[in-house]
Amino acid sequence: MAVRSASRTLIEAAKAGDDAAFDALLEPLVDPARRLACILLRDPREAEDAVQEASFKAWRKLSQLREGAEIRPWFLGIVRNQCHSMRRTGWWSVIRTDVEPAAADVPDDKIVESLELRRALRGMTEEKRLVLVLHYWLDLPVGEIAVMTGMSVHAAESRLVRATNELKRRMEVRRGRP
Repeated sequence: MAVRSASRTLIEAAKAGDDAAFDALLEPLVDPARRLACILLRDPREAEDAVQEASFKAWRKLSQLREGAEIRPWFLGIVRNQCHSMRRTGWWSVIRTDVEPAAADVPDDKIVESLELRRALRGMTEEKRLVLVLHYWLDLPVGEIAVMTGMSVHAAESRLVRATNELKRRMEVRRGRP
């Protein structure tokens, strides 16, 4: 409860124009936001730009954060929308590259598994891929996913179950299991 109270205090201070409070609110969210943007845009440089632009938009729209609302799903929703906006522009499709992370000292079977997972995810609809990434990669609870995506909690749970089952089927097919 003290964390929530501290967060509320920071939100109010940031709404009043305190730059340090806003920075303190956003600091723990930047890494999850960058990971989300990387998944949606598939380009680390574009993801960085998206998070920076989303941070600026969040600062400008902070007054729109509803009383009692959590900042994490609100901010990640702004990041998601920024990524969608960037993908709609003509330049994005021209300059986008499919950048795979560097495979430093990762065993070969882990690299293959990672590539298979990425390919399976890319074959899914964006809506299903998004709930999987938000829940399993960014560790967001279903309630926050629902807020971020504008769905009911029940709809988010249902989409997560369907997406998980589809991903399992896709991975089994890739591994040669029926």
